[in-house]
Amino acid sequence: MAELFLMPYKNKRKSSAIKSFFLVFLTLAVLGLVFSVVVFLYYAGQVPDPSAISARRVSESTKIYDRTGDTLLYDIHGEERRTIIPWDQMPETIKKATLISEDADFYNHKGVDFRGILRAFYKDLTSFSASQGGSTITQQLIKLSLLGKEKTLPRKIKEAVLSIQVERKYSKDEIFWMYLNQIPYGSNAYGIEAASQTFFDKPAKDLNWSEAALLASIPKAPSYYFPCGNHLSELITRRDSLLKRMLELSVITENEFKTAAKEVPKIDCSRVTTSSITAPHFVIMVREYLVKKYGEDMVQNGGLRVVTTLDTKLQTIAEETVEKYAKINTEKYKANNAALVSADPKTGQIFAMVGSKDYFGKSEPEGCTPGKDCKFEGNFNTALAFRQPGSSFKPFAYSVAFSKGFTDSTILFDLPTEFNPDCESSALQEKDKNGQDCYNPQNYDGRFRGPVTMRQSLGQSLNLPSVKTLYLAGVDDTIDLAHQMGITTLNDRTRYGLSLVLGGGEVKLIDMVNAYGTFANDGIGVLSAFLLKVTAADGTILEEYKKEEARALEPQTARLITDVLSDNNARGPIFGYNSPLYFPERPVAAKTGTTQENRDGWLLGYTPSLVTGIWTGNNDNTSMTKEGAGLSAAAPMWHEFMARALADTPIEQFIKPDPITTNKIVLNGDYRGPDGIHTILYYINKNDPTGSYPSNPSNDTQFSNWEASIQRWLSSFAPQPSPSPSPLPTP
Repeated sequence: MAELFLMPYKNKRKSSAIKSFFLVFLTLAVLGLVFSVVVFLYYAGQVPDPSAISARRVSESTKIYDRTGDTLLYDIHGEERRTIIPWDQMPETIKKATLISEDADFYNHKGVDFRGILRAFYKDLTSFSASQGGSTITQQLIKLSLLGKEKTLPRKIKEAVLSIQVERKYSKDEIFWMYLNQIPYGSNAYGIEAASQTFFDKPAKDLNWSEAALLASIPKAPSYYFPCGNHLSELITRRDSLLKRMLELSVITENEFKTAAKEVPKIDCSRVTTSSITAPHFVIMVREYLVKKYGEDMVQNGGLRVVTTLDTKLQTIAEETVEKYAKINTEKYKANNAALVSADPKTGQIFAMVGSKDYFGKSEPEGCTPGKDCKFEGNFNTALAFRQPGSSFKPFAYSVAFSKGFTDSTILFDLPTEFNPDCESSALQEKDKNGQDCYNPQNYDGRFRGPVTMRQSLGQSLNLPSVKTLYLAGVDDTIDLAHQMGITTLNDRTRYGLSLVLGGGEVKLIDMVNAYGTFANDGIGVLSAFLLKVTAADGTILEEYKKEEARALEPQTARLITDVLSDNNARGPIFGYNSPLYFPERPVAAKTGTTQENRDGWLLGYTPSLVTGIWTGNNDNTSMTKEGAGLSAAAPMWHEFMARALADTPIEQFIKPDPITTNKIVLNGDYRGPDGIHTILYYINKNDPTGSYPSNPSNDTQFSNWEASIQRWLSSFAPQPSPSPSPLPTP
């Protein structure tokens, strides 16, 4: 009863609370409106005259120099190209493609997308930052012409004020016309006419749907989507996505969509980049880094002074050498492209970078689609591409093995061996009982050499003993070391097994050069660098080179690897004693690499002061000829570059490793043990080969198959008294 008596009072209290809430809300709304009006009026008095929007603001170009700071490599925005064309010469293709890409509601709003502004404002409040968001075509025009792209709240308010004023002063068509004549499309091309002439060598009025959609896809990030950079395939994907949206909105027909999406962009990069550019692949890499760190507007208009690590003399030698041998390799080995990176192993500074045989060259074969089926793409920087390294990856596994106590005299049996423990030891199966592939790799020449030392195995690049070395070293430990030495790939470890030592994982040439520099630098890894100093227009130093280094290998291990890779006697039986790897006048360490089916040819080599890597092959991953291996296709190119680069420089000696002595069977070069001849797993503990003998080697998953291959080999000889059958080949 009391409950019923109190209900009217409760309802009354609830109604009062609701009224209070709405009163507070209304008060806040009024205050917010008043505040907004005050802010609007305050900034309205500070904004530039909207009539000045037709004159683009003055900006200062960014200049990129070589390591001397005197030789100009590239002037970003230094040769601005712009041709103003009337509204009636702008085709519907570019108008509609740009609207769908940038501001589909342009002809309906009043210059400001308030929902977008609120989203951006909310993001600023929640992230305590000044983000970009909600920009209409009108706002973008104001950024280009009057305010710049400073990321502050006052700038955004001024932008909104100006947008409203501009929309009152000019018609929509006039605003859109100014925008299309001013927007940057990259490569110093401003406005749609300059972009059309630059990229397609035709007036804008003749742009078809495919070309218009591609150009309309660039302004979001002109440096990243630069058609003559490394991201053309991403730009084409963005174009196709825009075309699909245009189809969904009935801007184009189904037939127009199919025709446009199928078209391969015909861009002549020799027209795109200014003639003053030097080392284009290197410069584009530097520019992309600057844009990512400092923003597009700062790089285009901020007047940065950028001093790089590039050595102009070595860059010239690199370009001449790559051009010369790429032509030879195309004719002899069907290897249509090549790349070179050279650096100082002591500092990590890149001296030279050539990403292809000709940056300005047209893609081959004619009519191919970049990123899909082109054997050669001039503007694509293969030095930064993911490619399998072949046997040039082997030194990482041997490094881990040496660091664990194995010696360069350690005996491994180069015999037909099955490495999948679920497959028969005969090495003749293709699949195990679970349907998994068997793994029984061959040497490149199909021969097996019996007992060999690790020095012989690495020096002669023998595959089968190298797979055994990786097993002894450990796949995870080898990947760990590769990362410590400068490899930035190989991050999905579930993909890699024992084939990793034969180059079964993708790496970058620039990383391999950096990693080999660690061998040259006595085991100390130095972070790769391409900038010496970046200075703002007012003289403020924004960043400066500082060597970042850490020990990745013990000196003894690094010296031992170098000693093997520079041992002409060790590699001679396979490569010859007067091969391109050999310099009679100075010690030079070198390692070849050839991938499966001859898709890639590598050569990595170094002196104490210069490390250089070569890649040769085809962009689309098709094979070279059988003769096109690292030794034949990459080594002559590498040798000529090194010979010219090292000319007139002092001859430097590598530090020799300490002598290694041990009485341990197989580690000391002797494979005839007291119990007979067995696999190395019989005699050592792979985790500590210098320690005690394993109590039960048969517990090792590889033991049975490794042992069976040796016993088959022994049975091929005439019966001899155990435990020392003879005659046997000596390592």
